[in-house]
Amino acid sequence: MLHKLNFRINKKLFRYLSYDILIVCSMLVVFGAMNIYSDTRKHSVIPYFKLQMSWLVICLITVGIIILIDYMVIANYAPLIYWASVILLIFNHFMGETVNGATGWISIGSRAIQPAEFAKIGLIIMLAKKLDDMEGKINNFKNFFILCFYAFIPMVLILIQPDMGMTMVCFFTVLGIVFIAGLDLRVIFGGLTGLLGLIVVIWNSPLMKPYWKGRLTAFVNPEAYSRDYSFQLKQSLIGIGSGGVTGLGYGNGSQYLFVPESHTDFIFAVIGEEWGLMGAIFILLLYGYLIVRFIHISKKSKDIFGKIICVGITSSFLFSIFQNMGMTIGLMPVTGITLPLLSYGGSSMLTNFIGIGLILNIGMRRKKINF
Repeated sequence: MLHKLNFRINKKLFRYLSYDILIVCSMLVVFGAMNIYSDTRKHSVIPYFKLQMSWLVICLITVGIIILIDYMVIANYAPLIYWASVILLIFNHFMGETVNGATGWISIGSRAIQPAEFAKIGLIIMLAKKLDDMEGKINNFKNFFILCFYAFIPMVLILIQPDMGMTMVCFFTVLGIVFIAGLDLRVIFGGLTGLLGLIVVIWNSPLMKPYWKGRLTAFVNPEAYSRDYSFQLKQSLIGIGSGGVTGLGYGNGSQYLFVPESHTDFIFAVIGEEWGLMGAIFILLLYGYLIVRFIHISKKSKDIFGKIICVGITSSFLFSIFQNMGMTIGLMPVTGITLPLLSYGGSSMLTNFIGIGLILNIGMRRKKINF
């Protein structure tokens, strides 16, 4: 059934809008912006704090637009959204800007966008649409092959940028989707085993970039690479360790100044030094609250499309949080994954809020409104 694009909304739907999610998300962004300011105010002329707060306003407006549209209308445009994101990735391959060894940015004036972030959203929407069309029958071989086909295209295009971090995010997002969709566990474990074999092959091929090998090797043995690949990790550990339980106090940290990309990928090092263990627990509680609310809305969704959208967004959030925090304390290899809502970055924040807007949309329309 086709749903027409209509920006009119019944006011009764706002009874079911999860305002608490918006409040918690805004709290995370503001807290992140405070730490970005503390980190950059002495050594950068770029007004990162103002830019981050400007992005928050843009993101909240974007969420407002998304919730005005019935999410089943968005389902009708799933192929357009997906293929547009794929085309953007292809365009990026030829015209993108190389940053830190990866051609992952398209410049627009003085700013830049990261196509892989938008491709992640397009992938989630497309898989949700396909599973809805399949009535959730994921263990049918033809259906499973179709899902793999749509997952494979953007992931390969992101991998050849090369962006290992975003490839990992997309992979674990897809893994979360197929697991919740009910894919046979034998297929999942068989696929993971095959993936390990593929990693061995890629490791010994030209596709494996030297700095990827360096980062993974440094993750296993950081002391041997303390001057190059594990330099970030070493400085991050010193900063977080010096924060102790209560931190050194807002604006009193300094170790993070020696951590490259501390306002983006390593913002957790700033938080750990200035706010200590208590600051880390605070943001973990906020993240935990969001994840629980996302799962609750997923369970209450009235259809497969809405459920899978929520699962995909939740999986993306979970892995990004685990990977980013893990790499700052030596539990995961260093990749260019931002900490959702806390790290500086317009593309990252916008796509996270797009995902949040979709979840709020699904939650608002979880039941039929009686007139």
